[in-house]
Amino acid sequence: MESNKIEKKERQNPFFLKYNTPHETAPFNEIRLEDYEEAFVEGIRRDNEQLDKIINNPDKPTFDNTLISKDEDDEYYGLLGRVSTVFFNLLSAETNDDMDALAQKLQPMLTKHANDMMLNKKLFERVKHVHRHHRKLTVEEKQLLENSYQGFVRSGALLDEAGKERLRKLTEEASMLSLQFSQNLLKENKAYILHITDEKDLDGLPETAREAAAMAAKERDMEGWVITLDYPSFGPFMTYSTRRELREKLYMERNSVCIHDNSENNLDICKRLVNLRREVAQLLGYKTYADYVLKRRMAGNTRNVYRLLNQLIDAYKPTAEKELEEVERIAKRTEGSSFELMPWDTGFYSHKLQMKKYNLDSEMLRPYFELSKVIDGVFGLANRLYGITFKENNEITVYHPDVKAYEVFDNDGKYLAVFYADFHPRKGKQSGAWMTEYQGQYIDRKGENIRPHVSVVMNLTKPTEEKPALLTLAEVETFLHEFGHSLHGIFANSRFGSLSGTNVLWDFVELPSQFMENFSVEKEFLRTFAYHYETGEAIPEELIARIVKSRNFMSAMACMRQVSLGLLDMAYYTKHDEFDEDILKFERKAWEKAIVTKKRHKHNTCMTVQFSHIMAGGYAAGYYSYKWAEVLDADAFSVFKKNGIFDRQTAQSFRDNILSRGGTEHPMTLYKRFRGGEPTIDALLKRNGIKVRKKKK
Repeated sequence: MESNKIEKKERQNPFFLKYNTPHETAPFNEIRLEDYEEAFVEGIRRDNEQLDKIINNPDKPTFDNTLISKDEDDEYYGLLGRVSTVFFNLLSAETNDDMDALAQKLQPMLTKHANDMMLNKKLFERVKHVHRHHRKLTVEEKQLLENSYQGFVRSGALLDEAGKERLRKLTEEASMLSLQFSQNLLKENKAYILHITDEKDLDGLPETAREAAAMAAKERDMEGWVITLDYPSFGPFMTYSTRRELREKLYMERNSVCIHDNSENNLDICKRLVNLRREVAQLLGYKTYADYVLKRRMAGNTRNVYRLLNQLIDAYKPTAEKELEEVERIAKRTEGSSFELMPWDTGFYSHKLQMKKYNLDSEMLRPYFELSKVIDGVFGLANRLYGITFKENNEITVYHPDVKAYEVFDNDGKYLAVFYADFHPRKGKQSGAWMTEYQGQYIDRKGENIRPHVSVVMNLTKPTEEKPALLTLAEVETFLHEFGHSLHGIFANSRFGSLSGTNVLWDFVELPSQFMENFSVEKEFLRTFAYHYETGEAIPEELIARIVKSRNFMSAMACMRQVSLGLLDMAYYTKHDEFDEDILKFERKAWEKAIVTKKRHKHNTCMTVQFSHIMAGGYAAGYYSYKWAEVLDADAFSVFKKNGIFDRQTAQSFRDNILSRGGTEHPMTLYKRFRGGEPTIDALLKRNGIKVRKKKK
């Protein structure tokens, strides 16, 4: 008798298939944990197969048959890139213990594969031949060739076999430690909560913070209120809580993560990472890791980095010291002349000073910054500047309900990109905010312009049972910052993916993001979206005036904070000899020149062990980039201020010369094409209201 059962079709790994989704977006709802390893293994196999074709090609090496394979099939050979982007993006945004364990297993395999490619002698010989003998190349082709050649050299291609083997061991260990650093930091940050059961301990907190704390407790099936180390919870508590002992407790918890005597301690990991990077640089012929990094940066060398940092110290520190004195004065007037201002007091009394000087704080503004309206405002800004539009598409699958997916259309109505926005903190998500891609832009071998799928990931204030998500002005700035990065990706229009979008020199990448922050205090921009979430009334003129007037409140101290981190970064990565110092003591000495609030040195706190940017985030010997790019962004925005902040012609020039060009030419060439000359620090000083004293001759 024949069976009436219909055989189930065997499930296939979604990474192996053409995505049957809008714009071939990642099918998050179809991906299972076991799909990743299978796809990584197959992706590596396909890469190796393609490598064999290139190095065994009997024809003379040319740009076309070595750097661009005529036989390349993007669907086939792009597998490793497809699975990598999904896996590692989710490892930061939506991880769990199983994902973390898999990452530990995969990391050595992936590092080995990258080394196998970059240390392949036959492949390098072909690239070197093309570097010396090639047909006439376009500007972009020249840049790709130069980047490819330098990439091999900087990855050890010129080393002897013993040197290559040593480099393999160093880079494999460093990649594993970077991963461990990030996993430790996430676990430590998410492990701590301040559980409040007595309502009196909420004294001073605004209603929004109380509601969020109540919801955080409810999510954990706990009574009372919960404060976490995520900034939307931590920040308001440090600003408003009158319970000084609880502020101290929370401050110490946040600033001592990963130095406790447990498995998440990052102190030895940081030491080892610093030494591994120094060894790599010295193996490649550089004195320090900073020398190695800065060889391929706009800054060029450590001297130029320190020149910028010292310029900022000279210009801003006197004002920063005055700002701190003002905070101390109001604290003593409130608490008595014997009161000693401590680090956990600064935010609290700074708020009191801000109220006194400007009658303004973030809670007054929250009702006008309801998230959906902010989204409309940010998208509307892009429309006014560049004519592009955003349309939410619920058919595009997302990896978490907090994430929204949009189609982006150009000013002529043509599809431009997919844009994901991931807004709120949660258990498996790293702190901070960042932009990433699930698909980069490039032009394939058939001439089709493959458009990007970009994503911004943030940790903004969550909605509560009583209220929608109401943001602070600082959170609006964060959104604008990451959105600036996303525009760099959205407008990408390069032939080669490795030169596309945000693939630029590291100290140029923050220009588009920091440029967008300028709009946050512009009256004309605020008027487009800032309406009270309950009454619908526009933000009052008088409140906007206070925002504008207060824009530089504590800006010098903020600058010194950034400079101090830049100094710390450079101190680690300009080491010539083995680093084996006490990290807490080293840290205090490294940034001392820029420190204004010296009392924070008295406490057992540490920034290094949670400084993801320089330990695991690609900013090692590059944290100065934020201030470097700030000089550029202030200078660039001065053009918009002169011509009108919504001036389409100026915006088009910014798009054409910077945003769409990626890394196809040197950043200063692109910038001068937009600006007409090199930037100076003057626009930044003017924006921040800093008056530099002229030194006597």
